[in-house]
Amino acid sequence: MKKGVATVAQLDEFDEIVDVRSPAEFAEDHIPGSINCPVLDNEQRAQIGTLYKQVSPFEARKLGGALVAENLARHLLARFQDKPRDWRPLVACWRGGQRSGAFTSWLRMIGWDACQLEGGYKNYRRFAVEQIALIAARLDIRIICGATGSAKTRILEALSVRGAQIIDLEALAVHKGSVLGSLPGRPQPTQKWFESCLWSQLRKLDPARPVYLEAESKKIGRLQVPDPLIAAMREAECIAIEASREARIAFLLRDYAYLGDDIADLQYKIGCLKSLQSNETLTRWQELAAERALEPLFAEFIDQHYDPLYRRSQNRNYVRFGEATVFESTDLSPDGIDRLAAAILKGRQSS
Repeated sequence: MKKGVATVAQLDEFDEIVDVRSPAEFAEDHIPGSINCPVLDNEQRAQIGTLYKQVSPFEARKLGGALVAENLARHLLARFQDKPRDWRPLVACWRGGQRSGAFTSWLRMIGWDACQLEGGYKNYRRFAVEQIALIAARLDIRIICGATGSAKTRILEALSVRGAQIIDLEALAVHKGSVLGSLPGRPQPTQKWFESCLWSQLRKLDPARPVYLEAESKKIGRLQVPDPLIAAMREAECIAIEASREARIAFLLRDYAYLGDDIADLQYKIGCLKSLQSNETLTRWQELAAERALEPLFAEFIDQHYDPLYRRSQNRNYVRFGEATVFESTDLSPDGIDRLAAAILKGRQSS
């Protein structure tokens, strides 16, 4: 390997990863934990690209060199003056080309042992996708199943508190997975950033220990669970939570209380069920939403939408669901959820 160049497999050898792509490129996806120090901002990158195509590569490089030098100097003053002599950064751009090359050269001239990421973000992206598939195939996955309102995500959290390994796909996707699952004021990430965050968590897991995940469909909101992971999940051992209807409704009223804060949005989400429910049913649900009558509304959601969907999907999607260990509960309060987590880890049923 050429001096001053490092591979994606060496990411952990560096003190900091400096991504010098534009803010727009960085926002779409980046190596988790990296910082953005663009050598060209969004407007400058577009300007240089236009100049390159419409005038000449030389004119583009001439102006680009000046802008890169100006931005690089600003970053050196604002971001790196406190770095010690032995600080070791890894610098990444799109393909490991001129942008990261210029930044790395300046850092090395100053005296830091900076390296340029070979192949840049493009190589990282390929590596992360490959690693998701490889890691997923090695994991001892346990799937927490249960109808809507069974507190599956909260059970995952309780398992984590008790020291178990988990992957909370809904937290990574910023979505609860159902038609009502979008979170107020929190947009979903890009597909690539979702996968980067997933890779970042998967790589920290011990394959010799079980990893708990919640049963999910292929899509969480508008994001897709990578094929290798969803395939591994669907072949995995299942744990079924069978909570009473009353406990589930009480849980939903707590966990989805924010739905009553924006009735127009709730009614919009109900309207998205048009292909699955009759106009009469949707009209009644819209009226319940307008009245903020969440308890009867959630009860009808359970009886007429979510439970029938759950019964149709679990045996079809999760091949070992029929042999799942069942954990019953009439209490999905925080204490009840913690008792379920403890029982799951001990491998015995609890009610």
